[in-house]
Amino acid sequence: MDINAIIEFTKNQLKDEKTGHDFYHGERVAKLASQMYLADHEHAHEDSREVAIIKTAAYLHDTIDEKVCADSEKVVKEIDELLPQVGFNDLEVWDILYTIQHMSFSANIEHHYHLPLSGQYVQDADRLESLGAIGIARAFTYGGKHGNKIHDPEIKPERLVSHDQYRNHEETTINHFYEKLFSLADLMNTPAAKKEAERRTAYMRNFVREFMQEWNVD
Repeated sequence: MDINAIIEFTKNQLKDEKTGHDFYHGERVAKLASQMYLADHEHAHEDSREVAIIKTAAYLHDTIDEKVCADSEKVVKEIDELLPQVGFNDLEVWDILYTIQHMSFSANIEHHYHLPLSGQYVQDADRLESLGAIGIARAFTYGGKHGNKIHDPEIKPERLVSHDQYRNHEETTINHFYEKLFSLADLMNTPAAKKEAERRTAYMRNFVREFMQEWNVD
């Protein structure tokens, strides 16, 4: 399988992305997801087809995301045509497409989609990228790009119950930690991800605690 073709496709699709969902994010997700899979499966090999599926879905996952893609259906069709050309069979193509179309946080607010095992590692790695130091940096980058306030005590965190509410409610970056990011550790699928999520969440909670202490200076 020619993963290099997948990498070049991803680079081209995300070349103008500046909200933390760029190619380098996809590359980190690919590395992290495959590392966690290998850690949880002691007899797995780096060059296995399962690892190739994981890396491919990881690289591609944001190329169709509504946050950064103007025409998701068009890109899905391009990916559907590309995957067999680089060596994936019909079932593997289905796994990859199903994963990238159903793994996002917003897609799972109202209905929890059960992903194939490969997709669970990609979803976990993507969510880990929302935590820790990288997660903090990405949260403020995304919030700034979309004109969100850093913090406003008059705007209270909401309990997210639908995709439309998540996309359209009045949001601050600090509220985003309470509305989404602090909940991700409990949503992890795999053993390796659960442990790392707890570590990154603790780091992030310390950051928000320090932020609020500095904000509330007398």
